[in-house]
Amino acid sequence: MPTEVSGFLYTSETLLTIDEFSRVCAVERRQIIELVEEGVLVPVGSQRTEWRLPGDSLRRAQAAVRLQRDLGVNLAGVALALELMDELERLRSLFGTDPFGRVGRMF
Repeated sequence: MPTEVSGFLYTSETLLTIDEFSRVCAVERRQIIELVEEGVLVPVGSQRTEWRLPGDSLRRAQAAVRLQRDLGVNLAGVALALELMDELERLRSLFGTDPFGRVGRMF
């Protein structure tokens, strides 16, 4: 799913260097590297110097940064929270939601 940030549209085909990615997310380069090392973000490339991050992962990175900054969640907690949010989104797309926001069919 494309991600819009500051009027620019980023897709999975948009590959950003760590520096570009951190600039768009308005965080330090170190934070992006930590998110990659924790498995929150998955780069293209095997060596850190070759890493490119898909533009559509910007939303995930921004959510991770907000969890850390606003709620004080540690990296492991961020990874778990995002994994659960991904699973919830997957289930909602599979089963839909009722008007009360509950997942799945009630009857």
